[in-house]
Amino acid sequence: VTHEVQMGSLQDVFSKGELYEFDERVKKAVGKAVYCVEPKIDGLSVSLEYKDGIFTRGSTRGDGFVGEDVTSNLKTVKSIPIKINEELSLIEVRGETYMPRNVFLKLVKEQEDNDEQPFKNPRNAAAGSLRQKDPKIAAKRKLDIFVFNVQQIEGKELTSHKESLDYLKTLGFKTIPDYKRVSTADEVIDCIKAIGEKRFDLPFDIDGVVIKVDDFRQRE
Repeated sequence: VTHEVQMGSLQDVFSKGELYEFDERVKKAVGKAVYCVEPKIDGLSVSLEYKDGIFTRGSTRGDGFVGEDVTSNLKTVKSIPIKINEELSLIEVRGETYMPRNVFLKLVKEQEDNDEQPFKNPRNAAAGSLRQKDPKIAAKRKLDIFVFNVQQIEGKELTSHKESLDYLKTLGFKTIPDYKRVSTADEVIDCIKAIGEKRFDLPFDIDGVVIKVDDFRQRE
C-alpha cells in the first residue's frame, strides 16, 4: 500500500533542555504556539481508510511511504468501527495497534506451555499478530487500537489536533487517552511527569509522551 499522505516519524528528545530547545524553535518559526500532549502507545502504527463511512483498507506504516495491507486482520480488532457515524466521502486516520498487558501475559504462558518461543514484549506480539496470514489467529490475539491522527479528510474542515481528536470520538473511534492542550513548555513538562507517574498502572505499554503543535497551519 502506497500512503497518499506520508506516515511521518517522531523526533526524540530525552531531557528538559532538549524540550525547551524544541519550544524555542517553534516560537521562532510561528510565534506563540499551543501544544497537545498525549501518551505514546508502544505498538504498531497503522492507517485506516474509510470511504462513504465504511472501512475499506488498513495498512501498516512500513517506511512511512509504503506499508503492508493488513485489512483482514484489522477487521478482527473489535474497537475498529467497520462503519463510522458519518458518511464522509473519505477519511484516513492513523492509530497504534497494541496488545493489552493482560492479553500478552496470557499469550506468553500459552506459548511457554506449548514449548513455543514466547514473544519478548507486547509490541512484538502485536506486530506478529497483525502480520498473520490467517485472520482467525489475529482475532484470537485480542488486539486493540488507539487512533491519534487524521491523515486526510474530505467534506470536513479541521483546524487543530485537539479538535480532530474530539471529532474522531464522535465518529466512533477509540482515541488516544489523556490528551491535553497546554500553552507553555513548563506545562508540557508537568504533563510528562503526570503520565510518567501512572505509566505502570496503565493496562497497556507506553514508551514516551508525544508533544504536537496543536494548530495545523502552524504545524505545517
